[in-house]
Amino acid sequence: MVPLVNVVIIAGMLVVVPAGLQLIGAPRAVRAVWLAGAVPGAVSLWLPRGTVAVTLAVLYALATAAPALHAAARLARRRSLAPREVAVLTALVTPAVAGVSLVWERAGLPLLGFKPAILALTVAHFHYAGFAAALVAGLVCRATGDGVAARAAALAVPGGTLLVLAGYFAGDWAELAGAVVLTAGMWLVGLLTWTDVRRRAPDPLTRALLTVSAAVLAATMTLALSWALGEATGLPHPSVEWMAATHGVCNAAGFALCGLAAWRRLRPRPL
Repeated sequence: MVPLVNVVIIAGMLVVVPAGLQLIGAPRAVRAVWLAGAVPGAVSLWLPRGTVAVTLAVLYALATAAPALHAAARLARRRSLAPREVAVLTALVTPAVAGVSLVWERAGLPLLGFKPAILALTVAHFHYAGFAAALVAGLVCRATGDGVAARAAALAVPGGTLLVLAGYFAGDWAELAGAVVLTAGMWLVGLLTWTDVRRRAPDPLTRALLTVSAAVLAATMTLALSWALGEATGLPHPSVEWMAATHGVCNAAGFALCGLAAWRRLRPRPL
């Protein structure tokens, strides 16, 4: 499972977040700092746990502060907590969770009671559910005219992500509540992408990318919900390894990479 998770994380570090920062309109300095930290962070994943891997992971963790600081400056400047703005701010801040988790995982140490194997999945989760999902929810919200469903999605995706994080500490039922909220938000994002954004695509390739991105969510978020339900109730549910190979890979390749490639082709003005 480790090589597969590493590939997913590296795609998040080197492709998903840089593409997303461009769509947000983050300053060039923020994007440069991100890449300067993401490259050693990616290298650290393939090294044995220890001093060198931790040092490289620390560089990545420091780089994740750049988008977070940009979020603080953006909030101070715009003074807005409109739903799509909440989604963008969430996207900018959540990679910091991945950065801290990576440092402890590369040290081979538990963090707040979570073993390194779980921390590795946390790193992946906060590149995709944290960054990519929140960003796409914000893009969809603006593209569809900030309608009721779009605003609900732009709040549910960040809210669900934070509830899942809180569930790590509060217990399986809290995590299930987060999974329900996040799944509802992601399904709304997929539905609006399918019924509205996809129809506006200027060419078949962009339309196909949006179709894949929207369709993948129907299956992957059902898996996420079934896993959280099983953890909370004891009902049969997929294993962590199976979730990484299905939910994780499909969300990374189908939803995030295809979705952001489509949005780049749509060339929206910066969020």
